[in-house]
Amino acid sequence: MSASTRSIKYILGWLIAGTKGGITRAEIIKRLKETPQNANQLANSLKKDYRTIRHHLEVLQKNKIITSAGDKYGTTYFLSPSMEDNYEVFEEIMVKIWKKQKRE
Repeated sequence: MSASTRSIKYILGWLIAGTKGGITRAEIIKRLKETPQNANQLANSLKKDYRTIRHHLEVLQKNKIITSAGDKYGTTYFLSPSMEDNYEVFEEIMVKIWKKQKRE
């Protein structure tokens, strides 16, 4: 496992499995894998509060999981190249979480 893969695995583990908003962040990552979107589109498609989505987008961007183009309301978010390259790591984490939740 490369250093960048190991790094993203730790970051995703903490952002998704280790924090309260992990499920929402995972939903955002899945949606952005399908198609780049702005915060309003994400809020509508996930049926979540716009400010909540903005908060999670900031956390994901600060941790280099997503990146953006444009500004203000037109800012469009998409997965960072590092996240694209390591998407299977995210999928592995999601499988582990899903299995753990089924046992509980």
